[in-house]
Amino acid sequence: MNLLRRFEKLELVVVTGKGGVGKSVVTAALGRLLATRGRKVLLFEVDPRENLHKLLDTQPSGGEIVKAAPGLFLQHIEPRELIDDLVREKLKIKMLVNRVLASPVHRHFTEGAPGLKESAVFGRALRMVEGHGPPALRRPDVVILDAPATGHGVSWLAAPQLVADVVRSGPIGHMAELISAFLADRERCGVVLVTTAEEMPVEETTELIGSLRERFDRHPEAVIANALYPTFDHDEDDDDPTPQLWRDRRAINVTQLERLNAIWAGPLAEVPLLPMDPGPALVGAVARQIENQLRSA
Repeated sequence: MNLLRRFEKLELVVVTGKGGVGKSVVTAALGRLLATRGRKVLLFEVDPRENLHKLLDTQPSGGEIVKAAPGLFLQHIEPRELIDDLVREKLKIKMLVNRVLASPVHRHFTEGAPGLKESAVFGRALRMVEGHGPPALRRPDVVILDAPATGHGVSWLAAPQLVADVVRSGPIGHMAELISAFLADRERCGVVLVTTAEEMPVEETTELIGSLRERFDRHPEAVIANALYPTFDHDEDDDDPTPQLWRDRRAINVTQLERLNAIWAGPLAEVPLLPMDPGPALVGAVARQIENQLRSA
């Protein structure tokens, strides 16, 4: 199957990568790409700094669903609030809800229970694609999660199964089992890794590829190598060190891409360093680069 068609069929795409590699830009670009191809896309962001609205030139989400472009929406979500929403949904009686939410036991449990917050985020994504969203966006075709950095990527994906193993009954246990099955379904859920062609990001990317294979028996849909230095082909000035500095950075990129290719034989999209400020123009340019790369992958 053509890789672009493969992306169009997924319901959840988890985007992760080392901090500073342009993960949020790639998330926004993938959303823009799929929206222009007719999919209704919702971008999920959990980073409290809320970067996506700046890239898409919209108002901050503040927890609400914001329309960024035709077919493209974004929402900043707070995992703790999602857990509280689950309490409201299951108990329904306002007095009981208020007592539970105000309880120190509830607060300590939701803060300390391993995997619960991560499961709540994936659970919201599952509910959305199954048609249980709010009036602003009842049912997106795909949710793209701008996930935490690579170091937490595996723990996020493993969280629902961890909760299901520990909590074997009740609404939380049932929810965790459904979410775990959702994430394990390769026809519904995919993972995209973002890196730059530098030593440490490539090291983390190769480790995550191995962890996905060993722990989940799966591989990423694609690895996206972002912000690559193009070949320097301008006139040189003996008094200007810029050409040599540029060639040095390009040489590092080439070396690290070779290292990445040695362990990853799957789709690799190479996105050049673009001289553009963060914003919709950059997102659109990166989306076009990714589209061209995935079409030929």
